[in-house]
Amino acid sequence: MERARRLENLTSAIFAEIDLLKAKVAKTGKEIINLGIGSPDQPPAKHVQEALLKGVQNLNNYGYPTSRGLFLLRETITHWYKKRFGVSIDPEKETLVLMGSQDGLGHLPLGYLDEGDIALVPDPGYPVYAAGVRLAGGKIYPMPLLKENAFLPDLQAIPEEIARQAKMMILNYPNNPVAAVANYDFFRSVVEFAKKYDILVCHDVAYSELAFDGYKPMSFLEIPGAKDIGVEFHSVSKTYNMAGCRLGFVVGNAEAIDTLACIKSNIDYGVFLPVQEAGIAALTGPQDIVRQNVENYRRRRDLLIEGLAKIGWYVDKPLATMFVWAPLPADYTSSVQFARQLLEKTGVVVVPGIAFGGQGEGYVRIALVQEEEIIAKAVQLIGENFKF
Repeated sequence: MERARRLENLTSAIFAEIDLLKAKVAKTGKEIINLGIGSPDQPPAKHVQEALLKGVQNLNNYGYPTSRGLFLLRETITHWYKKRFGVSIDPEKETLVLMGSQDGLGHLPLGYLDEGDIALVPDPGYPVYAAGVRLAGGKIYPMPLLKENAFLPDLQAIPEEIARQAKMMILNYPNNPVAAVANYDFFRSVVEFAKKYDILVCHDVAYSELAFDGYKPMSFLEIPGAKDIGVEFHSVSKTYNMAGCRLGFVVGNAEAIDTLACIKSNIDYGVFLPVQEAGIAALTGPQDIVRQNVENYRRRRDLLIEGLAKIGWYVDKPLATMFVWAPLPADYTSSVQFARQLLEKTGVVVVPGIAFGGQGEGYVRIALVQEEEIIAKAVQLIGENFKF
């Protein structure tokens, strides 16, 4: 049996290599400190757990859910958006419930890209952005995210002929993996660019609630006219520690929402109802867990970055996300080689920057997903085994 060629460029190889090496190192008896996968290490709040349990015990919840999601959840999402961002959303036409934001980000290109059509994709970027385009048969035009540009794409550097051919643009701020943020002026320029060239903008804002030092991320949809050309993907995974529940949503342009709903209705029957009910509880209940998460990640961020500075590894302090984007030590040019040696010598797992795209070379992504004492131990092990 021959696999389809569309799978050839999917970026699973580096992640698979790290996983194999992690298993090999673990067999030697070395303790593994996993700072690779970006999955919350804390449980959901009690009231969310209770809502999920109650939903599971309700025998009426075992039929097919509606493909667009419970109307009560869609209403809840729109109320949350209005309160958080000041953006008005129609729960009927401008909201769709997803099995996590990745679900929508991976499937929406099927609705807008024919074979060979161009999508503007950040480089480095979360792998599903490129994967969704490739699975749809589209062509990727990478938008480099460079430190000298504050890790924002330079829209003016996109050639006119590319801009005119492009059908989609994917953005993500606060950003994974580079942990950068964007401001009003940038998003306004995106709206102007997209309107000029008739491009659908897909903004992934999964980390909007994980921000530090008084910084408050904005919604792309706050820009006047953004809803005319764009949609925004959000998730309860990172904010409410529900990564395994697979619940997210997309809001914005009604036509794009309808397109994705059409695709989804031909693929699945929607999210398990108890999970949707847990999502309602998360969005409407006490928000203490969000504040606790932010404080946990802030302390871990400070401990990691200040600890690394003491051993000579200097890393910028991000304003948001659960990640640190760390430049390689001076003696290294390959992020895969460094990540491999780091794992073999210390048991510390990080993700090579090249896994997120060509512009990710020269960096590794470190996830703040372990308790402070474990992060402190990781820093100690790095200092004992590497010179900076």
